[in-house]
Amino acid sequence: MIAWASELVVSAGLIGVFLLMVAENLFPPIPSEAIMPLAGFAAARGQLPIGGVIAAGISGSLFGNAFWYEVARAFGAARMHRLAAGFGRHVGLTSDRLLRAEAALRRNGPAAVCLARMMPGLRTMISVPAGLVALPRRVFYSFTALGTGVWTGGLAWAGYALEDRFHLVEDWAGPVGIGMMLMVALVIGWRVWRAR
Repeated sequence: MIAWASELVVSAGLIGVFLLMVAENLFPPIPSEAIMPLAGFAAARGQLPIGGVIAAGISGSLFGNAFWYEVARAFGAARMHRLAAGFGRHVGLTSDRLLRAEAALRRNGPAAVCLARMMPGLRTMISVPAGLVALPRRVFYSFTALGTGVWTGGLAWAGYALEDRFHLVEDWAGPVGIGMMLMVALVIGWRVWRAR
């Protein structure tokens, strides 16, 4: 997969970076931890402009996340509540839990969307609850762009700076993302414990 992504990045250029980042956010076949450092590496070699690489990465991520957000927004919280009422008890998803999750997302939505963009697994998933609670589009897209810009820009610059050693980015990007997830889990756990 990585060899194929590398070939696509070089042969398709910025369009390839854009399409790979769209794909990563629709049905994650290749993580951004591989795509963006490869694109940064190509930029360091003079094959692509670094600014274009970052812009293509952010645009692709926005496009992929927009799909899930808009689908979830069209589905709506009312339908989700009906599903929870009918089938939720089988998976532990009650209407009360949904209401609490919605309230938390409305209260912390911008920060949640922004931080999730830097975490493996959550990058795409946060778009669905944000759409279900109809987080305002302006908020969703601006904080998605901010979080994505920090993450993809950082990965592209790391690939650019490391050149031939760009594979080292994968070695630290995964643990950094997991570390951020653990930190968020600890904060949530602390809040739950404090609330009880």
